[in-house]
Amino acid sequence: MSVARTGEPGPATDTDPRRWWGLVVIALAQLMVVLDATIVNIALPSAQRDLGMSDGNRQWVITAYTLAFGGLLLLGGRIADVVGRKRTFIIGLIGFAAASALGGAATTAGLLFGARALQGVFAAVLAPSALSLLTTTFTDPKERGKAFGIYGALAGSGSAIGFMVGGLLTEYLNWRWCLYVNVPIAIAAVFGAFALLHDSPGHAGARLDVPGVLLGCGGLVAIVYGFSEAEPRGWTDPLVLGLFAVGVLLLTAFVWWQRRAPVPLLPLHIVKDRNRAGCFLTMGLAVIGMFGLFLFMTYYLQVILGYSPVKTGLAFLPLTAAIIIGSTQISARLLQRVAPRMLMVPGMVLAAGGMLILTQMTVDSSYTTEILPALLLMGLGMGLTFMPVFATATAGVAPQDSGVTSATVNTSQQVGGSIGTALLNTIATTSSTAYITAHLHDPAQKALVTREGIVHGYTVAIAWAAGIMLLAGLVAGLMVTVKPPKQGAATETAVPESVA
Repeated sequence: MSVARTGEPGPATDTDPRRWWGLVVIALAQLMVVLDATIVNIALPSAQRDLGMSDGNRQWVITAYTLAFGGLLLLGGRIADVVGRKRTFIIGLIGFAAASALGGAATTAGLLFGARALQGVFAAVLAPSALSLLTTTFTDPKERGKAFGIYGALAGSGSAIGFMVGGLLTEYLNWRWCLYVNVPIAIAAVFGAFALLHDSPGHAGARLDVPGVLLGCGGLVAIVYGFSEAEPRGWTDPLVLGLFAVGVLLLTAFVWWQRRAPVPLLPLHIVKDRNRAGCFLTMGLAVIGMFGLFLFMTYYLQVILGYSPVKTGLAFLPLTAAIIIGSTQISARLLQRVAPRMLMVPGMVLAAGGMLILTQMTVDSSYTTEILPALLLMGLGMGLTFMPVFATATAGVAPQDSGVTSATVNTSQQVGGSIGTALLNTIATTSSTAYITAHLHDPAQKALVTREGIVHGYTVAIAWAAGIMLLAGLVAGLMVTVKPPKQGAATETAVPESVA
């Protein structure tokens, strides 16, 4: 068994003085992709009025993006390995900007849904190439920690930043700017990529595993679609159950095929590695809880406490700041000295603690004394967790597999978000209905009991999310057993390649 190097030889080395500016370009792209999953949330009521969407169809503004993104990430990662990471990165940026402009100019609901799906397609190309460029640019353990600290902070806080930016743009301009804003960001990143990023060309002789693409991406799309439809239809709906069954069947066939494919879409040694598999599971479980929190807190602040879109966005700012501090100032500094799980486990415990505080919410809770402390704990916990997850999951990967490994990390994040939104929203809705039915005895009290029931549903779902966070911590503690980088060779990674 040999230990693989993290980076490729070439011009992108740790002696390149422009590598930190290259990190800025990569970070811009990652921020754009992550915040776009939530930036339109606050703008959705305005877009619905403008384009005449029905209540049943409005979810597709969100779902079309996450469905395409989560379902096609593995394909995007392998394209990065075959075509070349820098080239794929630039193609993804240009396509994302074009899709964003199309969505901003949409005159019908169908056109907006299509543009959002197209954004998801190019995000699936862009995100893996961004992470793999980061992996191959920063190979020195100390600098790698700093770089992944910044990346992890953006991955964890991008959704919260999306709420804040979406609120500002919706209130002071209009909802279309939530899409148009991507165009100048992408253009700046394209020019930066040409000037600052280095990469070897695609691997000679490599080719796409077409059956793997159809089976793997088809299975993921079916499962993500099933979870998205579970929210409006219910978990026992025949369509939902059928989508889950098809998804499981396709993914089972995908695993069977990957054992036999000459050039597999997802080499199984990537997920067989205990540490890497632990990171994938930890990420997926953590994001289930995090996306649920974003969903409920957005509605709680606007509907129950009556916050404006801008005030709602600003209310998430402390959460964003705490994620950045936890990732760049704590995790990035400690990862060279302590094992990754010594950051990930406390991180998940802190995040779960913040969520347990939120289970005490009422219809008249104070933001300063009850909501803010919980958001700060959540942010620190997620910051402690995300950075070592990204760094450990992508360490020790052969250069030709860096794109698909990065895609698998992002896939666990996107699929976890889709599952979290559907699962926790269903729990909240069911609990709210049961509460209102049990407590509505006086019709004159209907408005108050309904508000109390809605908040009760949120707290029940948040309690489930806290339990899922604790499960993520347990997974990290049991599966991620890699030692601190300083206990290994300085030029090698801490995660050995498993034998396929």
